[in-house]
Amino acid sequence: MSRRGNCHDNAVVESFFSSLKRERIRRRTYKTREEARQDMFDYIEIFYNPVRRQVRNGMLSPVQFERQQILKAEGV
Repeated sequence: MSRRGNCHDNAVVESFFSSLKRERIRRRTYKTREEARQDMFDYIEIFYNPVRRQVRNGMLSPVQFERQQILKAEGV
């Protein structure tokens, strides 16, 4: 919940749910709640977190960004 008078508290969550709805939910029809839960899990854990390119990471996926940071830290 956002604090009173601070509309930016929920910006990250709102952005995530907007992406989730746009990229996944609106394109599918679920027969059961379990099917919807599994699809949300797959979206978050298999696509969004490791694969999806993020603007804040210089259009790299989180996995690519982490590799880049490790290489920088090692001085390669």
